[in-house]
Amino acid sequence: MSLPFEVPGPAYRTRQVAKWVYQRFARTFDEMTDLPLDLRRELAESRGAVRPEPTALRTADAGDTVKALFDATYEAVAMRYSAGRRTVCVSSQAGCGLGCTFCATGQMGLDRNLEPFEIVSQVLWAGATFGDKPSNVVFMGMGEPLANYEAVLEAIRSINADVDISARRIVVSTVGLVPQIHRLADEDIPVTLALSLHAPDDETRSTLVPVNGRWPVAECIAAAKEFRRSHGRRVSIEYALIRDVNDNDWQADALAKLLRGTDIHVNLIPLNPTPGFGVPASLRVEEFESRLRDSGVNATVRDTRGRDIDAACGQLATTIAKKKRPGVSARRVRAAGA
Repeated sequence: MSLPFEVPGPAYRTRQVAKWVYQRFARTFDEMTDLPLDLRRELAESRGAVRPEPTALRTADAGDTVKALFDATYEAVAMRYSAGRRTVCVSSQAGCGLGCTFCATGQMGLDRNLEPFEIVSQVLWAGATFGDKPSNVVFMGMGEPLANYEAVLEAIRSINADVDISARRIVVSTVGLVPQIHRLADEDIPVTLALSLHAPDDETRSTLVPVNGRWPVAECIAAAKEFRRSHGRRVSIEYALIRDVNDNDWQADALAKLLRGTDIHVNLIPLNPTPGFGVPASLRVEEFESRLRDSGVNATVRDTRGRDIDAACGQLATTIAKKKRPGVSARRVRAAGA
């Protein structure tokens, strides 16, 4: 196991500390009772905290949904479901530079990329919150994971190897950074890809997801299909339904046409409130889903959790330190490594 800090003494001390960090979700060095007191004090003095701790918490759904704010700049959400499923939605950046117009995080702009251990620490926080390791990890929090590629990949490897969560239970979401999708497909770790599409046509998608001007719908779908073929892992489409924008019958038909002959699954997400964008009526959501299913597309409506604490899809944006920053152009995205 790897640690983001040095542990004095023989190698077995490092293994002891790593077990406390990654498997017992220790918050303080004092909890590490099988270490000598002097070593615990030395680590506390040199390191301070074991891992980043939340500066604020909010709960919903009778305590089954918890949103944590870290460093007043990025957030994570822990969600407990029936049948023992425990999911943590993690952030990969503080803010986001891609400027998706319907997304509260996108409206913040990019503050910074998170370091690998900052990402992993969100999983560790969720483990402490659940009293057990999460069963599922989704990179669907703040930021574009593939724009912080190296840190995200290192975090995934640690979540897999150190926290012992199967890579098959890790989902990486992207708005469609096509070169990075191909790069991820070449990695030896079997994560699931989620493509945040949100519209089947370039005209609509470009108004919602500005980076579509660089990698349009056809290229994104082709990359997703190639990921499925070459990597062998399941691919899903994330589709936030927005009233009178992307919830029309013709758009359901166009989406079905794009996915014809594939096993790509569509997650329909009734938009959570953000300024200027409306939530479709329940009947419209059902009709959109039925139209996809009637065309042979596997589609489900995602259960919305944490809406009342701004913890649902599209809502993550820190209220303590919101910053308005300009969106990032496609040229700047490429410069960031996409």
